[in-house]
Amino acid sequence: MTDASTPVSDSPKSTHPVTLFTGQWADLPFEEVARLAAEWGYDGLEIAASGDHLDLKLAEEEPGYLEQRREILKRYGLEVYAISNHLTGQAVCDAPIDFRHQAIVRPYTWGDGDAEGVRQRAAEDMKRSARVARKLGVDTVVGFTGSSIWPYVAMFPPVPASVIDAGYEDFAARWNPILDVFDAEGVRFAHEVHPGEIAYDYWTSVRTLEAIGHREAFGFNWDPSHMMWQGVDPVGFILDFKDRIYHVDCKDTRLRPANGRAGIMGSHLAWGDPRRGWDFVSTGHGDVPWEDSFRALESIGYSGPISVEWEDAGMDRLHGAAEAVGFIRSKLWPLPTASFDAAFSNQ
Repeated sequence: MTDASTPVSDSPKSTHPVTLFTGQWADLPFEEVARLAAEWGYDGLEIAASGDHLDLKLAEEEPGYLEQRREILKRYGLEVYAISNHLTGQAVCDAPIDFRHQAIVRPYTWGDGDAEGVRQRAAEDMKRSARVARKLGVDTVVGFTGSSIWPYVAMFPPVPASVIDAGYEDFAARWNPILDVFDAEGVRFAHEVHPGEIAYDYWTSVRTLEAIGHREAFGFNWDPSHMMWQGVDPVGFILDFKDRIYHVDCKDTRLRPANGRAGIMGSHLAWGDPRRGWDFVSTGHGDVPWEDSFRALESIGYSGPISVEWEDAGMDRLHGAAEAVGFIRSKLWPLPTASFDAAFSNQ
């Protein structure tokens, strides 16, 4: 099975494996998603620990469970390059823990709903994800961290700096033991920089790495869609965090700020509402500078998968996912074998 850090240099399709993130497809059986992905021309999957796609507890405890997953992938000529445990990761640090979390975590994580118990069980499931990833032969788990200080992002009523400091200390205390297991398994955690998390923009990403002493087990899942609407340069992020880009998710954002009414916070308007200042759209239909981004990824030596994450309130997902794989491949051309001006030296 191809390791997530191994370049697929002999692929006739592109310079990286192009995968489909299954999180938005968890309502479909895993085999159906695999069939569709293969039909559309994907090389593999970023498998979400959701629905029947990947139950981490079964994967660790039930003999033959992972072999069944592998057989489905093999049947459709697919590989697994990363697994995702976004939803459980959210519960590790969040405060409050409430009905929102009950809707997204497994029953074995929710338990009796006691907030601290949920956090502890979520932490154990994140450790489990590292062990399962290793059993699957991949070295990257993608996900969220949650945050005890996200409710204070607007800073009013104001809180003292000590509250924010305590939030990063809480993150470090909860995630260092998780990362110890990742280190033991030789697996990396790729945190998706995303509102609601301890690292949600550029400077919070800097502070998050500082909080855990820049340990190598923790890096980033580069997803530009959440950077765009916050005004963070996704290309600059790649270059500045070049040693921490552990995975890539491709989701697009369409910005519509010109009317002077819509703000970046979304105004509690539904996805797809034309009054919004921005919307997630299928890859290639928004304002993410994809070519500059992929050139930057090549410049830092990123050799892992490029995973398509489909979200678009105005497009059917069957159309969007099928179209996105071709768009991504069109930006992943082979690199030159010599300098473009080398020919001049032969004059």
